[in-house]
Amino acid sequence: MKSEQQWRQELSPEEYAVLREAATEPPFSGEYVNTTTVGVYVCRACGAELFRSETKFESHCGWPSFYAPTDGDAVELLPDTSHGMIRTEVRCRRCGSHLGHVFHGEGYPTPTDDRYCINSIALRLIPVEPTSR
Repeated sequence: MKSEQQWRQELSPEEYAVLREAATEPPFSGEYVNTTTVGVYVCRACGAELFRSETKFESHCGWPSFYAPTDGDAVELLPDTSHGMIRTEVRCRRCGSHLGHVFHGEGYPTPTDDRYCINSIALRLIPVEPTSR
């Protein structure tokens, strides 16, 4: 575990605001909103694998959306009653950084009917080269 001073030194002010203070980047502003690159999305703060491109889908909400994390232990879900709403916050299980929120039952045609609405600035995409046959 790192101190908040260490996080401030390692992260940009924008990254720190989202990852450590649970801010939200403006909709449609993040680098991964429209990305279709095949790869693995890791936590920008600690590098833990969080999502894979196969679970990314277009929800038109303004942030990258995934229907499931890499595995059940990749993220931590916490109740969030800030801003007068009842939501479920998504955090990186390894370092506790804020990633975004998850919503259930919105009717998207996905296997889980979950929408992990994640801030691009909380992620780093590691492209995976397609295997040749």
